[in-house]
Amino acid sequence: MKHKKQASRSPSTQRKITAKKGQYRISNWPDYNESLVQRGSITLWISTEDTGAWQPEELPKRGGQRRYSDGAIQCLLMVRGFFHLTLRATEGFARSLLELMTLKLAVPDYTTICKRSKELAVCLPRKAKGPLHAVLDSTGLKVFGEGEWKVRQHGYTKRRTWRKLHLSVDSGSQEIQSVVLSEAGVDDAGAVPELLDQIAEPVEQLSGDGAYDKRKVYQACGERGIARVTIPPRKDARIWQHGNSMSQPLVRDENLRRIRKMGRKRWKRESGYHQRSLAETAMFRFKTIFGSYLQARSLPQQETEARVKCAALNRMTHLGMPDSYRVA
Repeated sequence: MKHKKQASRSPSTQRKITAKKGQYRISNWPDYNESLVQRGSITLWISTEDTGAWQPEELPKRGGQRRYSDGAIQCLLMVRGFFHLTLRATEGFARSLLELMTLKLAVPDYTTICKRSKELAVCLPRKAKGPLHAVLDSTGLKVFGEGEWKVRQHGYTKRRTWRKLHLSVDSGSQEIQSVVLSEAGVDDAGAVPELLDQIAEPVEQLSGDGAYDKRKVYQACGERGIARVTIPPRKDARIWQHGNSMSQPLVRDENLRRIRKMGRKRWKRESGYHQRSLAETAMFRFKTIFGSYLQARSLPQQETEARVKCAALNRMTHLGMPDSYRVA
């Protein structure tokens, strides 16, 4: 009888959920559709700028000189990440491609790509101008171990190793502004100072979920002059600084007082907290395109791999993003 009662309520419940969530349509579908097509163009990943700077400038020092520039190594790592290739397959893919392009350029072997990736400085392509609204989030990337289906069915039998990817995304342009890859034991709040140090443009507002409700986050924001911090305190949170104190009121305490006055839901709408979901969207795009795992095995190479993939994701963002509106 209980099962029948739930089944009779499911259609009306589903209609209420659909009406509450709403539906959205994309207003720039032709342009966005073309940007999705351009992602598969090989000229996006190996352009004339990359091939023109394939060889590095000669350094005024004795000994052997590098035969390939950092841009060439980064270009091949982008191709590897987007097309899900191994290092050997990346070398073969680049050889055949340069032959078809009739370019007389040597291709680094897979060992050179692997060694150079340890110390490669990857710059994220950015176009957004400040002041920015930085939204933060983190997710896990698997290094090696058993698959999710096997663990769910039969449990753990082998060790599983993960890394934690921390991202800062601009809510306006949806560009990734900073990247930190850490070990699984590092908390979300511990990566905030390094994330903020990588952002060149001024930050007007910072948003994150409840995991960032720690003193070191507010201290890092205060040192960088970020006035608006929209992080929801825990439900059992208490005021850190008394209201009669002569010191300047804390941003976190002001948020907590505002929540007690108007409620948590209304505070989230008023403060623009829901823009934080764009960081989760960036995580979803990252895992959908590049997978939820890392191919490299050492931490320095894994940091380069994660940063290269974020740089590739910014290139896709620059091609075009959907402009959606809610249907009444």
